[in-house]
Amino acid sequence: MSPLLSVENLHIRTPNRSLVSGISFSIAAGERVGLIGESGSGKSLTALAVLGLLPEAMRVGGSIALDGHQVVGARDRDLVPLRGTTIAAVFQEPMTALDPLMRIGQQVAEVVKRRALRDAKPLGKTEISERVMALLERVALPEAHRIARAFPHEISGGQRQRAAIAMALACRPKLLIADEPTTALDVTTQMEILQLLEGLVRDEAMGLLFISHDLPVVASVTTRALVMRHGTLIEEGPVSTLFSQPSHPYTADLVAAARAFDRALEMTP
Repeated sequence: MSPLLSVENLHIRTPNRSLVSGISFSIAAGERVGLIGESGSGKSLTALAVLGLLPEAMRVGGSIALDGHQVVGARDRDLVPLRGTTIAAVFQEPMTALDPLMRIGQQVAEVVKRRALRDAKPLGKTEISERVMALLERVALPEAHRIARAFPHEISGGQRQRAAIAMALACRPKLLIADEPTTALDVTTQMEILQLLEGLVRDEAMGLLFISHDLPVVASVTTRALVMRHGTLIEEGPVSTLFSQPSHPYTADLVAAARAFDRALEMTP
């Protein structure tokens, strides 16, 4: 069976600089894969390339096959039908995905309507409303009816991220990209969002590309991980192996830093 996503020899550069060089990996249907690296390592650029959303000034080479469709070199109008059906994304700051002038329920409803139209199964207002409430409840938003009537600035960061996840779920994608979705959240909310994502991806049998600079965070929601540095892929393998037997010094440093941080937390009164 062909992989859901196959990236081969991906290169991304500006006219003056190489940003990503020779990246290759694949994700099978239902597989959960982490992409780890420090800021500036090329993680988010790789994700944007998969989505076909890189700035026009950047030149892309290699191959990105998404559910049998070639992304590199494709016209944007040919990629639009893939976004929201084959692939969806949740980003670090949910305010970038939410319209500040629309109520949360309206924004989720727009996604529900568009997906239904793509399926050639238009829904009535009552059906849309029911699906919106079901999605808000699915992502464990408290007082879903109140949240549906609220504007983004009237709810917390964690609630906004849950709403963004609800919008991604409304697309019913085969592959979900989560790009640093918990970085801007407090530790408690971060854990809740991670548990929510892990459960939803498993229950919906979605593929997942989870991007983070934090190895323990990636380990909590994925089974296999890729490590990037300076725009190149330096190591990959099962998360358990990367933790116990990292082969690259940079990966070993990431593991050591994570363990030192955990020890520091344990010593905190």
